[in-house]
Amino acid sequence: MEKVGSEAARRRLPALLEQAHQGRASVIMKRGKPYAVLASLEQCCITATGAGLLALRGSGQGLWGKTPSVAVAAMRDEWP
Repeated sequence: MEKVGSEAARRRLPALLEQAHQGRASVIMKRGKPYAVLASLEQCCITATGAGLLALRGSGQGLWGKTPSVAVAAMRDEWP
């Protein structure tokens, strides 16, 4: 997998898109750290023909505790 800096990725976007379409993913680095991946839809876990955002359903289960409405209400009460 090719590693590309963010500025170079901006300049080379058309070529990187073509590479991704051909199945060669690229890691986009920002300040020397991996920041994003440019890959084809076939390589991605959420495909264009799939459920899209619905594929993420349930992925945050338990994030808000046993009673999500209480957690959300508490956050709302923090705002003036």
